[in-house]
Amino acid sequence: MRKFITLSLIMLAVIAGAYYLSPHLVPKTELNALGEFYLRNSYFGEYSAGSPEVVTAILWDYRGLDTYFETAVLFMAIIGAVSIFRNMPNVSFHPYGFTDITKTGVKIVGLITFVAAATTAFHGHITPGGGFQGGSMLAVVPLLVIVAFSKKALEKAGLTKERALVIRTIGLLTIAIVAFYPLLVGGYFMQNLPVYPKELYGMLVSGSLSLFNMAEFLAVGAGFTIIFLLLSNPEGGSEA
Repeated sequence: MRKFITLSLIMLAVIAGAYYLSPHLVPKTELNALGEFYLRNSYFGEYSAGSPEVVTAILWDYRGLDTYFETAVLFMAIIGAVSIFRNMPNVSFHPYGFTDITKTGVKIVGLITFVAAATTAFHGHITPGGGFQGGSMLAVVPLLVIVAFSKKALEKAGLTKERALVIRTIGLLTIAIVAFYPLLVGGYFMQNLPVYPKELYGMLVSGSLSLFNMAEFLAVGAGFTIIFLLLSNPEGGSEA
């Protein structure tokens, strides 16, 4: 009983000390001029990016050039991985696999994950998320299929690394077209508003930000899928 009382008093002292000292331990920071500019012009303002989601506005508008080349670097990494693995011999598949309960669960979780990934990407200009986050979530779906079924099952369904590479290329070409189009109409590279509409049929699309997010969604999802297909061990899964 005495030990319990002692421990309780110590915990109360620690909690009280943390409560009174925490305001003095956290340094006070002031918003710099650049951060204030981003916050003021993300949705409103003279240099508005047309997006209430400040992070998306920064990534695809104010520092869009950096994001553009980051995507290009990731694409080159995928190409390098494909080049390294292209001469690997085919490996035979063995008809082992998880139970039907596991496979059914994977189908349900895969569908939910796909919907969540698409929502994260397509609403990235409004809520936290975006094309990269949504694409990363999307890549989980084929990974689940590879684990629960087999690599061959995924390829028999039509998702081979060649087709995934085509999807990724389409996504990257879309990003390039959206980025270069403003130059054709007298704007500057990767210009957003007013070249692209802020709203479409009454819905906020934030100009080019929605297009970039959708294209990045395809590019990232397909890119990670290629890596999973290249690195996955085909043995131990069923074809069903």
